[in-house]
Amino acid sequence: MRLPISRRFSKTLAAALLLLSTSLAHADDLSAPLDEALAAAKARSAPVIVDFYAPWCYSCYFMAKNVKNGPQWEALKKRAVVVALDADSPVGAHWMKQFGAKGLPSYVVLDANGAELGRISLERTRAQFYPEIAAITARGSVFEALKAKVVDGSPASLTAAREVLAAFAARRDPTSANDWLTFLAPEVRRAVDADPAAALWQSRLKLRAAYDAKDPAACAAAAPAVLGGELGCDRAYELDRALECTADLPAAERKTLFAAQLPAMKALLAKRVFVARPGCADARSIVLAAADLSKALGDESGEAALLDRAIADIEARLGGAKKLDLKRDRNLADNLRLYLDRAKRHAALDVLFPKLVAAYPDDYVYAYRHGKNLVERGEFARALPWLEQAAPKAYGVNRLNVAQFRAKALRELGREDDAKQVVADALKANGPFFPDEVLKVKAVLG
Repeated sequence: MRLPISRRFSKTLAAALLLLSTSLAHADDLSAPLDEALAAAKARSAPVIVDFYAPWCYSCYFMAKNVKNGPQWEALKKRAVVVALDADSPVGAHWMKQFGAKGLPSYVVLDANGAELGRISLERTRAQFYPEIAAITARGSVFEALKAKVVDGSPASLTAAREVLAAFAARRDPTSANDWLTFLAPEVRRAVDADPAAALWQSRLKLRAAYDAKDPAACAAAAPAVLGGELGCDRAYELDRALECTADLPAAERKTLFAAQLPAMKALLAKRVFVARPGCADARSIVLAAADLSKALGDESGEAALLDRAIADIEARLGGAKKLDLKRDRNLADNLRLYLDRAKRHAALDVLFPKLVAAYPDDYVYAYRHGKNLVERGEFARALPWLEQAAPKAYGVNRLNVAQFRAKALRELGREDDAKQVVADALKANGPFFPDEVLKVKAVLG
């Protein structure tokens, strides 16, 4: 999610984004980066990769360090026009909404006319990302043409069906997927339903639909078919979706539903996370899903033990608890922050935060996170200096987020006029963008 073709979280980029977010006043301006990319794509007869990111996105840290570099990345930039858009800026937020991209990072691939060829949602390992993006950029047809390839029960047709269903899943659009399936010829639909991989995608889309509808019973009905499938690293996402959706069901019913997932998650952790070379890009989601599972099963000691293990694992990877090298890997450093917070190790977290601020001084993220964490714990006087440190570096939607917690701290400290000024300044700088966050900022003043 940003403008240039490279993405480094540097002072230069932060300053450019600040200038961008404060200068855009009309909707037409929001189209400029993509218009420029499409013009370049037409000149080069190349596809466009719209790379959405945010400065707080731990998965983006992973991609920047482990995937988007080296000869493969340079070769990709020669084959395609890469336009990076920051989701926290008005431009990035606008195009996230236009494309229906809901997770970060997201890579939306367009042809030179702006038609979508495909997309990748969330992080991938290097071994996963480059073959997947190569297949999409090489695609000579748009999504509608891919659907048109689903005509019978042949291997080519079923491969296309799996790709179509996977694309609907990446778009988080089960309704359109169901509409498409409904209009398939009966014999084609039977072939698609009988294909195990296509059937699993259909089950995942049903779970997504139930989750979107906030329907616990439907989630409980859909979950077994999904969680009984071969999901690989995606198991964490589907499990957490099912756990969240069924949170209001009786504890006994949830234990019956999810108990079988405990060995599956333990195996995933052992084989793909707590190993020298993790096999899943998003280790954090696997750890947190496993912790959520233990909690749902009433095993608080298991949850605590898992978080302790995850914390120790990251500390070892960053040079040891006594000599943490937080600059070595921002993804790991940010995971450590979150695990300490989840484990309620507040003393350790308060020691870590200033080190994170020092390690990554060019953006607002850790000063803001520290201040927000302290506000949520009721420590307003300690929070305020960190929020004030974050404020000058914040822009776009994160400017409003910083202002929200800064104003709250000021009000709790009896500085009502200062709180009003912070809100007024943020709203003036924000312009017409991010209406939902504007309401939250205004709500602080009552």
